[in-house]
Amino acid sequence: MSQILTTLIEQVRADYLAQVEKDNGRFPYTAAEKICNERLYLSADKLAPVVAEDSTLLAARGGSLIASDKERDNPSVGMIISANIAAAMMEGLIDVALERDWLTLDNEGRLVLEAEELALPEPSATEVDYSESETAREHLTARGISHLTRLLNGAESAYLELLSVEQPNAYALALQVAAEHTLFAPDDIAPLVAENPLLLGLRADDIVDQELFDGDAPAGMIISAHLTQMIISQLLELAVEQGLLGSDSSGHPLLPEDASAPIIH
Repeated sequence: MSQILTTLIEQVRADYLAQVEKDNGRFPYTAAEKICNERLYLSADKLAPVVAEDSTLLAARGGSLIASDKERDNPSVGMIISANIAAAMMEGLIDVALERDWLTLDNEGRLVLEAEELALPEPSATEVDYSESETAREHLTARGISHLTRLLNGAESAYLELLSVEQPNAYALALQVAAEHTLFAPDDIAPLVAENPLLLGLRADDIVDQELFDGDAPAGMIISAHLTQMIISQLLELAVEQGLLGSDSSGHPLLPEDASAPIIH
């Protein structure tokens, strides 16, 4: 686990204990929900280093964990990861409450809440804007070649080499090269997230095969899908420059009639 996240979890647990003890054990479930919502839905710049330290978080799926109505149908990568972190912490705090006899279970193993706590309003769903990142802005102006630039440059070089030796089918070759250069392993994606936390704002949209993932794609796969689209777009623009594809009046590449928008399978 990420050391940053470990430290945060320990602090959240300590603060939860202090709060509920101060309230003499009242409203332990609501207090747990509130502190998880307030402390564990991290901004892009705070979440990115956590992902860099623990890339397994990119395997997280939204499932039924997304509380926000705005996010539930098409959650961002950052929301998926944060919701999983908060859900795991919530389970841990419930265990603490059970150990302290602040909460109890019925004969079927379900939590029993006091009527007074049941009458409390539901805590508001947390909203996070992942479209802002100081880290991304700093890296944009920094010297040196970024991980994303290396990825795009590598795909471009491979594409040009193939075009020089094969009977060019520019679109098919673009798909081939994109598939070969897109990153799928969490360990490969995490450095890009650390460098550009805005990737945490990406959503599955219509570029991930929803049937393959039962409408619940892993966070890292959403990023992979967008990387694939980015590479394909760059390669097709290169094909237009090479005179191998035409373009419309807006400069967009004209694709073969039987070409469909690529999606991640």
